[in-house]
Amino acid sequence: MDSYVIVKYLHYLGILAVVSAVVAEHLLLDKSLTRKAIKRIATLDGIYGFGAILTLGAGLTLWFGVGKPAEFYTTNGLFHIKVTLFVIVGLLSIVPTVFFIKNRKGDPDEVVEIPKKIVMMIRMELLILFILPLLGTLIALGKGM
Repeated sequence: MDSYVIVKYLHYLGILAVVSAVVAEHLLLDKSLTRKAIKRIATLDGIYGFGAILTLGAGLTLWFGVGKPAEFYTTNGLFHIKVTLFVIVGLLSIVPTVFFIKNRKGDPDEVVEIPKKIVMMIRMELLILFILPLLGTLIALGKGM
């Protein structure tokens, strides 16, 4: 099978893992959660991390290894915006990840208040994640050159 197809498929799987995990985190969040629920969200956050690494690795391979020449992406302003937004999503995810890791251990029935900034950061991640496919489509059509 063509290496481009395999790498593109892995890229899509990574994207699906990232979006699915962040959507699930958002749906499970509440003003207060038990440590057991936080542990579940921390597991989803691990899936998010795996998906992000897969997306990044496959994306870099598409950029520099297989498919279109690297110049196609390197000279495209929309591509640079897309990469920047992907990095911003990763940076936004740090605070919730640290919060979930710190609060997942202890009495499973203990209730923990979820700071509003955690909810807002996850919502900002979602907003940016839903912009990225539009940019990808525009880049594929040769826009932004």
